[in-house]
Amino acid sequence: MSQSAQKPEFIGFGLGLRPVHYPEILNHDPPVDWFEVISENYMVRGGQPLQILERIRTRYPIVMHGVSLSIASTAALNMDYLAALKSLAERFEPRWISDHLCWTGVHGVNLHDLLPIPYTQEALDHVTSRVHQVQDYLGRPLTLENVSSYVSFGRSEMPEWEFIAELTRRTGCWLLFDVNNVYVSAFNHEYDPREFIDGIPADRVLQFHVAGHSHMETHIIDTHDAPVCDDVWDLYRYALQRFGPVSTIIERDDDIPPLAELIDELDIARGIAAEVLSTPKASVNA
Repeated sequence: MSQSAQKPEFIGFGLGLRPVHYPEILNHDPPVDWFEVISENYMVRGGQPLQILERIRTRYPIVMHGVSLSIASTAALNMDYLAALKSLAERFEPRWISDHLCWTGVHGVNLHDLLPIPYTQEALDHVTSRVHQVQDYLGRPLTLENVSSYVSFGRSEMPEWEFIAELTRRTGCWLLFDVNNVYVSAFNHEYDPREFIDGIPADRVLQFHVAGHSHMETHIIDTHDAPVCDDVWDLYRYALQRFGPVSTIIERDDDIPPLAELIDELDIARGIAAEVLSTPKASVNA
């Protein structure tokens, strides 16, 4: 696939689509610019989730975000999974498709976790080859997210940001830059999160995630079950200064509050972006 694909346009400030919020979204058209959907939740033959997604995507742009691609695994790519992913994308026409720079299982067993990789030349060559295969199959660039981590590999030959930067150069993939994950990993591994941000090519960042976490004093766990803390908002501010306007979502996966509370939090992101970028605070769809 060509590495010169045009970067999708900025689509504003969105939320992860969660079933508990379906009725309010369908009945009240809340002030959200777009929704990110978990790909695997809709990779089914039929039923209510697909019907609801059909209705929502007529009103809002959507992007597809997966958790099972396992792009860094040494196991063969799951072609049944990729076929279902491609079919879903052809039906719902997302602005882009993303997943995580990690592996998720071994010997055919999905461990349902986003597991880190060693940052070596061997791993870089391996992941590069697999990204090319997936992009060729899907017929579009892939967007990959940096994951949070709690252990590091003694064999790593470069920092994570150098690995990611080189991967984008070799493959033309986009980056889903998770600000909270950088904050979590930086605390756990004792590095400056701003060094991570400074090491990422500014023209490859397509989307931001911001989220809450659980601070355990000696380490941080990426739980997505709390409001975004002030330190992560500060890092989001720094990322905007580095990368410019980037489509942003609040990511909440547990202890999910009423939609109004998430929209209030989304307004914080809008306000920070307006301040940093000197752009109107209003929604891009206003």
